[in-house]
Amino acid sequence: MKKVLFVASECVPLVKTGGLADVVGSLPKYLNKDEFDVRIMLPKYMMISEKYKENMQYKTHFQMDLSWRSQYVGIFETVIDGITFYLIDNEYYFAGDKPYGQIYDDLEKFAFFSRACLSALPIIGFQPDIIHCHDWQTGLIPVYLHDSFQGDEFFWGMKTIMTIHNLKFQGIAGIETMKNITGLTDYFFTGDKLGMYGDGNYLKGGIVYADYVTTVSDSYAEEIKTPFYGEGLDGIMNWKSNWLCGIVNGIDYEEYNPETDPLIVKNYNAENFRKEKKKNKKALQQELGLEVDDKKFMIGIVSRLTDQKGLDLIDCVIEEICAEDVQLVVLGTGEEKYENLFKHYAWKYGDRVSANIFYSNERSHRIYAACDAFLMPSLFEPCGLSQLMSLRYGTVPIVRETGGLRDTVEPYNEYEGTGTGFGFMNYNAHEMLRIIRYAKDVYYNHKREWNKIVDRGMAVDFSWPASAKKYEELYRSM
Repeated sequence: MKKVLFVASECVPLVKTGGLADVVGSLPKYLNKDEFDVRIMLPKYMMISEKYKENMQYKTHFQMDLSWRSQYVGIFETVIDGITFYLIDNEYYFAGDKPYGQIYDDLEKFAFFSRACLSALPIIGFQPDIIHCHDWQTGLIPVYLHDSFQGDEFFWGMKTIMTIHNLKFQGIAGIETMKNITGLTDYFFTGDKLGMYGDGNYLKGGIVYADYVTTVSDSYAEEIKTPFYGEGLDGIMNWKSNWLCGIVNGIDYEEYNPETDPLIVKNYNAENFRKEKKKNKKALQQELGLEVDDKKFMIGIVSRLTDQKGLDLIDCVIEEICAEDVQLVVLGTGEEKYENLFKHYAWKYGDRVSANIFYSNERSHRIYAACDAFLMPSLFEPCGLSQLMSLRYGTVPIVRETGGLRDTVEPYNEYEGTGTGFGFMNYNAHEMLRIIRYAKDVYYNHKREWNKIVDRGMAVDFSWPASAKKYEELYRSM
């Protein structure tokens, strides 16, 4: 049996700030248990809910050297949904009400975490064949494995995979600072290793030293080899291209199932959505104080409100988007300028715009179930999960064709009668507006065609088992 250890900074259901947590929490459940023994290692954040902490068993503790200082490392264990979790305890690093804070603090926190994860393995007696690292917070694990841990035969032959969920976040600081934090020597800070324009870079170190690199969609794996998407690492991605692939994320088809979802007002499926789905729309209109009319074209946005998500395009043409025959429902938090933009239009057009400037899982499910279309005009999108959820709920995605959006949404072709959504190529507000108007025209004037788009969208399979098979093939090949 192959042993695989997932190491990450967040994981559902214990701690979540984004899609990374969904992937780390969901994927191990769908890997073949007869062939793979998959366990997860996380920081034991103080903010983790008490109901999970109560079930954590103390295993052991030890002192560990990190650069010039000695630190306490506690190890706790728990089992959730049949998966064993190891939690690294240190209140100095993992206190606070959120997992991330100032970058300098985070760099030290995750240098400690990376070394502690490796140091803990011989003590808990788990010897993985593969350590699967996620994002920059775990980038030092492949580096440390090639450094001080090579002296211990316990670690010989251990392979590492580095999965990039978003290349924008890399863990960067000045070289002297980083040497002080990590305890690594000058040897590691040259341009072909962690060094980058006079700084040190955790993610770059992980990419260079990992045996294989994956990212979360085929298109994104190609895009990050170019200067526009490469975030300064396009050269290294090209150098690593023989050991790089994209595997699209899945979503949990049990949690996101319109037929059984307890959070929505009216359950429905691919057979009866024509009659039943609109009952969710009327319920949401009532709940949010919008004009109650199930024939109005309703567009949903569930997103972090940041530039990356293409909200500057929406800003350009929002007056035209909020036409009289459209309702717009927004859920999420982020940059103040976008929060204020949607609040203003909700004030200006109270009967057709609803700005929910917070995050609620329940409200997100209701938006997926109620809306006719779902807008994602991202500047870049490594994978994206919202378009997969909207397809599952028969809500037609309108996306910019980039990264995972391009790989998962097939643009509608009226001549061939194909497609599961609407797409536009260029990062241009008026091109986006034209596609929104095209979608609206199909919705109002070609209802049969619209329903066929919904049919095709609800029939595609982006569940985890499909993605898990690809990860299994990768593990076997190593």
